[in-house]
Amino acid sequence: MLELRDIYFNVNDNEDKKEIINGISLTIPDDKLVVITGPNGGGKSTLARLIAGIEKPTSGTILLNGEDITEMSITDRAKAGIGFAFQQPVRFKGIQVFDLIRLAAGKRINVSEACRYLSAVGLCARDYINREVNASLSGGELKRIEIATVLAKAPTLSVFDEPEAGIDLWSFQNLIEVFEGMRKSIHGSSILIISHQERILNIADEIIVLKDGRLTQQGTRDEILPTLTGTPSAVKECSMIAPEKGANAK
Repeated sequence: MLELRDIYFNVNDNEDKKEIINGISLTIPDDKLVVITGPNGGGKSTLARLIAGIEKPTSGTILLNGEDITEMSITDRAKAGIGFAFQQPVRFKGIQVFDLIRLAAGKRINVSEACRYLSAVGLCARDYINREVNASLSGGELKRIEIATVLAKAPTLSVFDEPEAGIDLWSFQNLIEVFEGMRKSIHGSSILIISHQERILNIADEIIVLKDGRLTQQGTRDEILPTLTGTPSAVKECSMIAPEKGANAK
């Protein structure tokens, strides 16, 4: 279980302090798929980076299964059980897909085991296991390979920052199926997705809404989703539910 207690994050903008995250307290329970949504610039990706350890909060406390991880580095948080998938996956020139999955697993695994993770994300393992993780792979392929590395790591908390960014509609549908599969199989762990795509919101157990760096809503999908999509005024007010229109849909 992840707990955030009174988290603030400020940056200096032309010598003026700018509050990005403003006093957020929330809990991500085990065995749940939770989606954080909200208007652009509301602090969603910043919050994901704070959880992963890429950024450190100005004040507040972050706990993972009761342990204070506020000052932990991204490497130590990964060892503690947090897996993070970037909005734009990193390309590793000279590294094969098999090597990347083996590094993520943190233990010696064979080709058959690595292929199982690729198959889980809808990739034909024999076509990808020896591919280099470079520019020859599409955005959708990279996304799914990155998710395969998260599966291999088997983290306590898996964090995905706008996984739909930069991929086509066909790959997006595959991502939905992968997340639905992860949702059915999570036991004693949790999944956190930053997104404003309605189809991702539709598979959430819980939805958290951020606006202007503040938590404005939190509850079950059935409680929160109608307030975001149910009426034209709600959509206009929240300005967060994105249309699905192929590549780069957000």
